[in-house]
Amino acid sequence: MIATMIQPRVWGSLLLLVALLLLWEYGVQAAGIPKFIIPTVSDIWKEGVRLWFTSKLPFHVGITLWEVILGFAGGALLGATVGYLLGISRTAEALVSPYILALQIAPKVAFAPLFVMWFGFTIYPKVLVAILITFFPVLVNVLAAVRAVEPATIDLARSFKATRAQIFWKIEFPASMPALFSGLRVASTLAVIGVVVGELIGGNQGLGFILTLGDAQGNTAAVFVAIILLTLIGIVAYGAVVIAEGRVLHYQPVRKS
Repeated sequence: MIATMIQPRVWGSLLLLVALLLLWEYGVQAAGIPKFIIPTVSDIWKEGVRLWFTSKLPFHVGITLWEVILGFAGGALLGATVGYLLGISRTAEALVSPYILALQIAPKVAFAPLFVMWFGFTIYPKVLVAILITFFPVLVNVLAAVRAVEPATIDLARSFKATRAQIFWKIEFPASMPALFSGLRVASTLAVIGVVVGELIGGNQGLGFILTLGDAQGNTAAVFVAIILLTLIGIVAYGAVVIAEGRVLHYQPVRKS
């Protein structure tokens, strides 16, 4: 039943994509826009094929994808851990929250050159920037979810002699799962941004490097190729979180409209 309802929407979305690509291809040509400003879809495709065979494009895609996975996993794990710790301890929240807020306010782009100075042109600066960017949304969602648990529910568990660990694993942790996955959805897309920032500032590999190279050469089509591939990586990361959410939170009711 659900599959039957989804299929028309998928087909409608695909038809819209085809229409937009055709409009892009022939609209640019009809408007007489120079290719160095906005290349046509066919030009971008040709450049993608050229980069695939001459510039090790699959290698650069793999590097960026691996950095996104590491940055997302690290930021999500750190954010969830700190969020749960602050959620179960108001004292810890009062002590640590100002420093976490200051870290969030500080522009993440400013950390990228510093990480490059510390770790060189390696994978670590990109992953660390991604961790910094993905850390906060996961932390905030988890902390808010733990704080939203009804005190009466916790008091009832304590009246049955439940330990602190039992309260966490039986009440607070399950209650926080929807909010956790909401934070993971946001973090999955932010991880791509963090990695690209690191690659643009201090990278000699990855799609950020392709972006920089295309810009230096005035190759607009190459820049579009990198942007499109980065977008696809973000979609894949987001889709993976959605699939995992569906598996873990399968007990939740699904809206039919």
